[in-house]
Amino acid sequence: MFLSYEASEGRYVSELCTASANELTFPRASVEGRRLEASKRGRVSELFEELGGIVSSGFPAIHSLVSHTGAGTAYLKAPGVVVLAKPQTNAAGLSGFLEGFDPTSGFPAYIDDPTALPDSSQLCKTSGQLCYMSFGPRRTTNENAAAYFERLTSAGHGSVLEHASFSFLLYGISRSVTHELVRHRAGVGISQVSQRYVSGAVLRFVERPEYQNDPELHALFEERADRAAAEYGTMADRLLERQERGEALLDAEYRTDARKKVQQTARSLLPNETEAPMVFTGNVRALRHIIEMRADEHAESEIRNLAVRLFLCLFAVDPILFGDYQLQSLPDGTHKVTTKYRKA
Repeated sequence: MFLSYEASEGRYVSELCTASANELTFPRASVEGRRLEASKRGRVSELFEELGGIVSSGFPAIHSLVSHTGAGTAYLKAPGVVVLAKPQTNAAGLSGFLEGFDPTSGFPAYIDDPTALPDSSQLCKTSGQLCYMSFGPRRTTNENAAAYFERLTSAGHGSVLEHASFSFLLYGISRSVTHELVRHRAGVGISQVSQRYVSGAVLRFVERPEYQNDPELHALFEERADRAAAEYGTMADRLLERQERGEALLDAEYRTDARKKVQQTARSLLPNETEAPMVFTGNVRALRHIIEMRADEHAESEIRNLAVRLFLCLFAVDPILFGDYQLQSLPDGTHKVTTKYRKA
């Protein structure tokens, strides 16, 4: 089961959702629901597919192709975003707790709600309803989940959104982008590639959007990538020679430490265009803030491309928690994502 928006009643209604290895299909239940999908879900799905998005076993991904210079240096032109983990909610586990109250409360019926929500929405909704013990017949049921979250986000009560977290593989992103992204510390976890421990054999670079359709700038980028890769390799070789001769600053007792000393020195030559993949985990409140800040039209172009892809994948998983966002095209052919409920 899934949800479709019923505009005439201002609520979501349940409907069958089928999933295959490569897609999610949302049957349409009403004329109003179709109209909303055409203006919002349809537009989001169209861009998701245009960017090569797929959904495998319920996990969305937008991959990025690898290009090579004439000399064989690898580089990428766009961010890759892969959902690695998402919430799994055991609503039925509430039964032992709910059955411990006065039978007249009707609390046990909470777990029999006929409308199934995405696990992330269910977790956040249950967390919020626990605050007021809203488990009885007069509670907001799952078919009205969208309106429930709209009340929370419009009032800035986003704390319940912190219970649901998503983990991503982010790649095809440059060191300059990750320097901006890691500033978002609250509610996130980051594991980023180490240029001290990883050899130049896996070096890749990232071409900015501004270069890609300009032959001269594109050629200059490829030249820089080739030069950076070559200079890194040359420097690593020179450092290794000195290490073998016993240079004190490069000497190390263990092979891993020895390699690290060479690479930590050689990496000083690498430009901000060097790829810096990471596993990035954030709760929904933190992810919403990142989307609002980094998918804004005034955000830096490369990180905006990343934030838009994050939004597309999150919307594919949970169109309720991220259903208040609007995807809009910009004059330069890129996109922005906005909401009237900022800083929930």
